[in-house]
Amino acid sequence: MAKRPGGEMATRPLHFIWVVDSSGSMAGEKIQSLNFAIKESIPEMRRVADENPNASVLVRAIRFSSGAQWHISQPVDVNDFKWNDIAADGVTDMGAAMSLLADALKVSVLEERGLPPVLVLLSDGAATDDFDSGLKKLMTENWAKKAARIAIAIGDDADHEPLQKFIGNTEQKPLQANNAATLVKFIKWASTAVVKSASQPASTVAGANTNPGANVPLPTPPAPDGDGVW
Repeated sequence: MAKRPGGEMATRPLHFIWVVDSSGSMAGEKIQSLNFAIKESIPEMRRVADENPNASVLVRAIRFSSGAQWHISQPVDVNDFKWNDIAADGVTDMGAAMSLLADALKVSVLEERGLPPVLVLLSDGAATDDFDSGLKKLMTENWAKKAARIAIAIGDDADHEPLQKFIGNTEQKPLQANNAATLVKFIKWASTAVVKSASQPASTVAGANTNPGANVPLPTPPAPDGDGVW
């Protein structure tokens, strides 16, 4: 561990927030695969956190359908984190999710000395509320601007436009998951490789995307699995 005069380098918090579409169109295999993938990613997420002793990974989650609410409201240390399955119903109030996320990223809420947050948006449809207003509120927060913002489109009929706006970088596209195997791959990548990247200096991230629009240098995501389509 790196040393400073007078003692060890202090651990810096890294906030990781899932933003999950739980609308009715996610019912069935999509939401089942999402729940499974997040549960499967937890042990690997803990391993990555253990390998980065100067970062303290804190996890929580927002779900949105008819409105948005916290699924896990308080930041939980990744070593204590557990995922409770989400059920799907209602519409797709993605703008409400952006507004709720904005409140969580205020400087008065997050520690000033923290690492860039990792925000992962997953959706299979188009926003049914005022997404642009919610996103505008989100992007007034400095922590949102500094965050690694990842978007995963679930199914080939997902609307990429709001997902691309959420990313805010034309060189980085939403990840397209057309089947359960690909969704599992992308969720594991976002919760491990991206967390590792956000907690390390840019010069040490192998194969990173270093284009000027990237908030955090991102490692190359895995290739989609070609078997099956939702």
